[in-house]
Amino acid sequence: MSLNRESKKAVIEGVVKTLENAQTMVFAQYQGITVESMTAIRKEARKLGVYLHVLKNTLARISVKGTKFEPLAKHMTGPLVYAVSADPIAAAKVVAKFAKDNDKVKIIAGMFNEIFLDEAQVKQLAATPSRDELLAMMLGVMQQIPASFVRAVAAIRDQKEQAA
Repeated sequence: MSLNRESKKAVIEGVVKTLENAQTMVFAQYQGITVESMTAIRKEARKLGVYLHVLKNTLARISVKGTKFEPLAKHMTGPLVYAVSADPIAAAKVVAKFAKDNDKVKIIAGMFNEIFLDEAQVKQLAATPSRDELLAMMLGVMQQIPASFVRAVAAIRDQKEQAA
């Protein structure tokens, strides 16, 4: 179904608005993917706050013009699904998981922090722990320090009791 001029403008405005707050953009070829797979990945993307859409490449190129994602325009060819997120890692995680679960999906490129990413770099970014995971790790480390101190004091106390 082709879009009329007003619909195209609305799509472009929506994408531009999304890109204003975005830190990361990743896209992948998805040719041959089932509707069920696309529905599952869209559900996952919504959960993580990732804008995930199939766009006409012409509209996507117009949308990124004048933004920090403009260098990606030359790679926007073929049937692509676009993932954009304000979270630095979420878009890469969604697309990398989608590619891992479906051998027909091929990561084309991405951009994070105004740095162009190829397929390997997108996968590397996706492997990075999220903010919540990092906070959980830090909390675990912070809890280990007082727990270790308490165990050491208890061991000293037990040793003194046995000596007495």
